[in-house]
Amino acid sequence: MYSDNHRSKTNTFGKWFKRKNKRAEANHCFNEITDDSEEEAEESLDNLFVQSSEIEPCILTNELRIFVGTWNVAGRSPVGSLAVDMDEWLNLKDAADIYVLGFQEIVPLKTRNVIGAEDPTEATNWNLLVGKTLNDKYGCPWLTPTTNSISSDNYQYEKIYNNSERRTSFSGYFGIQMRDKLRTQHEDLLGGSKYKLMASKKMVGVFISVWMKKELLRKYCVSNVKVSSVACGIMGYLGNKGSVSVSMSIEGTSFCFVAAHLASGEKKGDEGRRNHQVSEIFRRTSFPRSPKDDDNPHPLTILGHDRIFWFGDLNYRLYLEDNLARYLIKKQDWKALQEFDQLRRELEDGGVFQGWREGNIEFAPTYKYSSSNCNRYSGGMPSRSGEKQRTPAWCDRILWYGKGVKQLSYFRSESKFSDHRPVSALFSIPVEVANRRMHSSRKVVPMQTVLPTIRPSQKSEQGKSSDQETKSTLLSLMTKDIEASPTIMPIL
Repeated sequence: MYSDNHRSKTNTFGKWFKRKNKRAEANHCFNEITDDSEEEAEESLDNLFVQSSEIEPCILTNELRIFVGTWNVAGRSPVGSLAVDMDEWLNLKDAADIYVLGFQEIVPLKTRNVIGAEDPTEATNWNLLVGKTLNDKYGCPWLTPTTNSISSDNYQYEKIYNNSERRTSFSGYFGIQMRDKLRTQHEDLLGGSKYKLMASKKMVGVFISVWMKKELLRKYCVSNVKVSSVACGIMGYLGNKGSVSVSMSIEGTSFCFVAAHLASGEKKGDEGRRNHQVSEIFRRTSFPRSPKDDDNPHPLTILGHDRIFWFGDLNYRLYLEDNLARYLIKKQDWKALQEFDQLRRELEDGGVFQGWREGNIEFAPTYKYSSSNCNRYSGGMPSRSGEKQRTPAWCDRILWYGKGVKQLSYFRSESKFSDHRPVSALFSIPVEVANRRMHSSRKVVPMQTVLPTIRPSQKSEQGKSSDQETKSTLLSLMTKDIEASPTIMPIL
């Protein structure tokens, strides 16, 4: 009796072991193993002890709408009736999920500002105005933004999961989490703000500010938010020219936003200086790892990101005489005018930004206007006394790099706040999202419910002992197999 039972169980286990890799998923619960039904026991073992609903794909693709804007504000503070101009520039009738704004010359480029210590006052003032514009539009009371992030080089954000999901922290600071949680609760009681300041960075007059809908922080994992700055102005290392950048990951997609202010000048060869500064920004921008980072790897350089946006006062001019340029502008013949655009030619010739894209320009050049509150370009014939002679040009540009980026619009606004007109673009971006519902749809049956149950009838003491030994050995092997299998996942 003992020998037959032992041989029967050994054969059953052997068959299951040979066939276990041929069947990937289980559809039924484990049934009892009895001496009377070897085939039934074999089929039950073959089911790998897992209850599972239909498995959905691991990765889903969602679409995000990202607004990218650039504006050279000519050293002026955000005062007066500028809120009306901001509303028009940000185009809140067609609200985006993320707003990425790049400013140039938020302070006058005087010697004391270029070589002196950084003063965050103007950056804070611009953040206050942007936050008020974004959030007041929805009738929500807006509280003070997180302005202390201006000088920080590393940010970590915690995704707020639904109650049915596991909370995953991307921050190493419990105190910061609690402070943000209390602020969120306070805002919720009052109606709450719609957008959150994610990161901002200032270098002399170049400034970047990134805002995200709060609901996205509940929906997506946002991690490894970092900033970087590169000064490549006077002597190649002063901050009157250069870039500030933000790196961040949303779920499985990495983003880099580069706000730049490049060398000015319309003399022959000045485009070469701009090209060199672009190369320097690519070479010197870095987002190094730190002990505060989570375990997910993040790109260390600009070109390591999945989706990249480069925008700002890039200062590329027109290879065209002033009077002819003004003639084509008067005719609104933007296609003919683009034939002489320096940046467009550099893109085509591969001199800079190889493989990058820019939308079709169907608006007038954005620089240089005579003064504030004026719709007339500076210079021209006859020239006014003391006025700089400048050929109009598309200095303010937005470029992108990466697969799947779709530009929905590219336009300029008509604010007369400075001698530049603000420019913006709206994009639709695919983002890879881990499908967490898959985790909750798979359940591992507790081990005690799948153990072979031996009926005690007609068993000798020796048989019982041997059966128990067989049961223990089988449990050990099954446990190792389950632990090693990548297809079996615990309930989350």
